[in-house]
Amino acid sequence: MLFKSPIVLATLVLAAGASSVPRAADPLEPIKLTAPDGSAMANFIPFGATTTNFWVKDKHGKFRDILLGFDNKTLYPSQADGHPYFGPIIGRYSIRNGTFTIPISKDAAGPGKKFQITENENNGTDTLHGGIVGYDQRPWTVLKQSSNSVTFSLLDPNGDQGFPGTAITTVDYTLEAKSTWKISINAIASELTPIMLSGHHYWNLEAYQETQDLVGHIAQFGASRIITTDGHLIPTGELTPVGGTPLDFRKAKSIGGSINATAAAMYCGTGCVGFDNCWIYDHNNAKDPVFSIWSVNSGIKLEVTTNQPAVQIYTCNFIFNPQVPIPRKADQGGPNEVYADHSCVVIEQESWIDAINNPEFGVNQIYGPSRPYNWESSYVFSVLK
Repeated sequence: MLFKSPIVLATLVLAAGASSVPRAADPLEPIKLTAPDGSAMANFIPFGATTTNFWVKDKHGKFRDILLGFDNKTLYPSQADGHPYFGPIIGRYSIRNGTFTIPISKDAAGPGKKFQITENENNGTDTLHGGIVGYDQRPWTVLKQSSNSVTFSLLDPNGDQGFPGTAITTVDYTLEAKSTWKISINAIASELTPIMLSGHHYWNLEAYQETQDLVGHIAQFGASRIITTDGHLIPTGELTPVGGTPLDFRKAKSIGGSINATAAAMYCGTGCVGFDNCWIYDHNNAKDPVFSIWSVNSGIKLEVTTNQPAVQIYTCNFIFNPQVPIPRKADQGGPNEVYADHSCVVIEQESWIDAINNPEFGVNQIYGPSRPYNWESSYVFSVLK
């Protein structure tokens, strides 16, 4: 049975119980979508509700797959070539020390009921992307599908990874005319619980055809502050102004050309060069594009409209591991070539990171039966004039 509203579906499933949710027959079976006007194409798999390929036209009118991933789909669950979080929905939440309280308190010091979540980052001291088995490592159910749209659903049981409440999440991927990709993520939970989801997509707008770096990638977005983090990229509760730093993208500039300037301040963590930061949008009406990035080489441009208040940008600082190098896709120069540090960029539209341990942010990320979660973004691709 299909339901028009993901929240209606989630409510009914919660009422019926977990046993009523079917499982995907083959979580690695590709699902191909095409925009009605043929301007964009994309592939998805139910495992992690993952986007595995995304094709748009360059300035020469030729399609390029500008999304990083694995040609061998068995690598998504096996992690034999590492666990880079290529293209999935990530969740339920990333947490300092894997702890929080409800009601929230500073660094889970209380009062409030304390919860301990599975820790899988920084030598087992923090929780990244929901724990050891986050949303990216689970098979999602295909609820409905058409030539240009697919809806996935995931039931996250009460207590899994330590989170309270059973949560139902749906994600709708739709390709529309004029190279427009709309993503809608909705969730509802049976108990109060933190939820912060996003799509974790790695982009190279050149598909590695012209260069192997981000120097030709130009970005612009209105954000005058980032969330201050420590050497493990854990928020401190403070905000850092970007003025006079390499973090200032209020005027268009090269991403790759700004990376070396980050070395002294180590904005992306101890010993790190590059970006892995959460910028707070100064103004976002959720109706107009708030983030832009383009390649001067391929001519491909991306503009993002979102209802989220922040954006996380990661410049693939440690994607290359000499012990386990990740081969590029065949149409990105692989498999003999591998994905190199600072050769790609992850762009996550999101809320303020770890707000549940920093009440001074004033951001409510606790959801439940009477407060559903909603994430909306529209990615519009075009060609530079």
